[in-house]
Amino acid sequence: MKHPCIYILTNKPYGTLYVGVTSNLLHRLYQHQNEYFDGFTKRYKLKNLIYFEMYDDMEHAIRREKSLKRWRREWKIQLIEQHNPYWQDLSFKLSM
Repeated sequence: MKHPCIYILTNKPYGTLYVGVTSNLLHRLYQHQNEYFDGFTKRYKLKNLIYFEMYDDMEHAIRREKSLKRWRREWKIQLIEQHNPYWQDLSFKLSM
C-alpha cells in the first residue's frame, strides 16, 4: 500500500494522539507496532491506527499533517469519531 497519507495513532480510546505522514502506511504501522524507533510513539505505546486519509501526492499529505497537528485535541477527537466512533484499530483492514 504505497500512497501518501496522514494517520492518527493512539494507545487507547481518548488516550494520547499522534498525527503522522507517510508514503507507505503498512510499513510505517509495522515500524510503530514493533517499536523500531525511540521517541514519542514508543514512549506512549501508540500502536492503534484509528484514522487515516489517503492523498494523490505527498505535498498535499504533508500540508494536511501540519494542519492537523495545529488542531485542538477536541477537533481531532471529533474527526476520529465521525469516521471511527468506537475507536477501533483500523490496521487490520489495511492488510485485507
